[in-house]
Amino acid sequence: MIYWQCKSFSELTAEEIYKILQLRNEIFVVEQNCVYQDCDNKDQEAFHLMARENHNLIAYSRLLRPGLSYSDAASIGRICVSAASRRKNSGKSLMRKSIEETYRLFGNIDIKISAQLYLKRFYESFSFVPLGDVYLEDGIEHIQMRKKFQGVINAI
Repeated sequence: MIYWQCKSFSELTAEEIYKILQLRNEIFVVEQNCVYQDCDNKDQEAFHLMARENHNLIAYSRLLRPGLSYSDAASIGRICVSAASRRKNSGKSLMRKSIEETYRLFGNIDIKISAQLYLKRFYESFSFVPLGDVYLEDGIEHIQMRKKFQGVINAI
């Protein structure tokens, strides 16, 4: 069974912070072979959505209020699912829960993301639409996407 929790930075335990950074590094630095500055001073202002199964962190996203990444929208970022939990609909569950929590935390607001281009169709399935041109971020093609507020999606 998957157990979901959403916490502010100050509510996280040292062990939770370690597990979050470990998962983010496993995926964004090692798996994607990308050297970048993960700790960007936004974690302290963010909410952290975590999914655990058998005490293991299997999925994570970072929820940002308007003004931290985009002046006119909330944002979901650092979206990641452990390699062992992929192809089990964990990514879809994570996005549904991330959208639901973003609305719960910040109200009826648009959501913007900086999506890796290869995941564009995945995010479009959640009503995100592309904005502007493809750009390189840390050597990986990205596209900015926006989801207009349409109501809360039922969580899995």
